[in-house]
Formats: sequence, structure tokens, C-alpha cells
Amino acid sequence: MNKNCFVSWSGGKDSCLALYKSKESGYNPVKLLTMFGMEEISSSHRLDEKVIKAQADSLGIDYLIGKSTFDEYEKVFMFNLKNFKKQDINYGIFGDIDLEEHRQWEERVCSSAGMEAVLPLWKRDRKEIVKEFITLGFKAKIVVVNTNMISTKFLGQDLSLSLIDEIERAGADPCGENGEYHTVVYDGPIFKKPVDIKYADEIIPVGETWAQFA
Repeated sequence: MNKNCFVSWSGGKDSCLALYKSKESGYNPVKLLTMFGMEEISSSHRLDEKVIKAQADSLGIDYLIGKSTFDEYEKVFMFNLKNFKKQDINYGIFGDIDLEEHRQWEERVCSSAGMEAVLPLWKRDRKEIVKEFITLGFKAKIVVVNTNMISTKFLGQDLSLSLIDEIERAGADPCGENGEYHTVVYDGPIFKKPVDIKYADEIIPVGETWAQFA
């Protein structure tokens, strides 16, 4: 069986590092799959399609946007996986670290489509993951924060070793694995060129606890 795979792509650091690690292990990423809500932005990282397309172009990998309501998420995800299988894609790459219910769901939906779920970051130390991401030369900005967990002062900042130490001192997980923050990756060793992302100077409230730097 070939090692063609799709990557569950958020546009952020964990899915990017999982992509990098999968390539190191001999997998052949041929598709990025990003799920959007009914808004024209991704569900968690709140990136629009122009950003996803620019990332995909720089990575040299085709991309696909799946749009669904919350209730239809699994149905739409499964529809795309079954189409991928018809294209001889046999593996799904996911950036989850230690949330068992996420892994179980990913293994179940991939199995239903005749694929295998692969989690290159699974059970690694959270802080070591983000430190490796930075040390490898990837570049990412914080674009969403949960204001119940960390200050909006982190919005728009580039990830760095000193910044993750500061986040940790604020009492948050340095990897943001509890939902403290989300990132957008714009450069790194697997990018052909930096992604030119335009940022507004304003903070946009998202619900009661989230803020976005977009």
C-alpha cells in the first residue's frame, strides 16, 4: 500500500508539525483538509480560505475546504474522506497530542473510510512540541486567544521560546492545548516561500471568551 495521505489542516502549528513529521516518516501528503463552519472562516483558528490557499500553495500541496454546521461536521468530514480513498489516499495525519476522545474519533472515521489515522505528535510532552516547532525554524503568529485564560496582549505575537515561557508563567499551557490560543503558520522548512498574511490592527471579539487578531 502506498503512503499517500491527507492532513487534517487547521493552518496552525500542531497540524503543521504533524505534516512535517509525517513527511520525515515517509508519508506522502497529497491533500490538506480544513473544516469551516457556515461562516467563511475555519472553525477554530478563524482563518479565511485565502490564508489556507496561500499556505497550500507555499507547501505545494492541494487543499480542500469542507463546510458544515456543527451537527453535520462528521457527515461532511466522512464524505471527504471517502472521496480521498477513491483517489488512493490511505492515511490521515492529525496533530492531536493527548486528547483521547479526539484520537478515538479520528481512528473511527478513518477506519470507516478504509484509511488509517496517524498522529505523529501523540503523547509527546506539550512544551517540547512547541519548542521543537520553533527550533526547526517554523514561524507562526497567535491569532486567537481565549480571554478567560490569557491576555489579549499575546494576540499578533510571533511564537518564540521566550513567548511560550511567558505564556506558561501566566498559568496557561505553553502549547495552547487547552484552547488558550490558536496560531497561523506563515513560514518554515517545508514552505517554498513565506505566506504573506495581512493583519488588521484591531481586536475582534468572538463570542464571550475569544478575541481575534485578523
